[in-house]
Amino acid sequence: MLNGFKQFILRGNVIDLAVAVVIGAAFTNIVSALVNNVFNPALGALFDAKSLETALPVAIPTTSGGEAVMYFGAVIAAVIQFLLVAIVVYFAIIVPINYLSKVAFKRKEEGTEPVKDAPPTELELLTDIRDLLAKRE
Repeated sequence: MLNGFKQFILRGNVIDLAVAVVIGAAFTNIVSALVNNVFNPALGALFDAKSLETALPVAIPTTSGGEAVMYFGAVIAAVIQFLLVAIVVYFAIIVPINYLSKVAFKRKEEGTEPVKDAPPTELELLTDIRDLLAKRE
């Protein structure tokens, strides 16, 4: 049982996933600080509010005679935070991976990069089966 757990923990994808979660959590703090301390006050000033979190208030009367307040500025702040994360992920992860994939594909097409430990293609397997059947007869 312990041996199976050890194999599970030492798998590359489990460790990669753990690193991604830790980096993602740390990155969330950076983006939150940027949105809360830079964008919210700047955009809040446009809406005459202390920050975007309290901008665009809409009061709704309640049945008890009071009122509930909805802050649409908080939604705008969440959208800004999402867009910042998406932009950084795209330019820091997706663009470099696409570039590396394109370079690797070009090298493979040119034949400059030998494929190591590649599984046989379907055509190679069928050729081997044909040859084995021919030897049997």
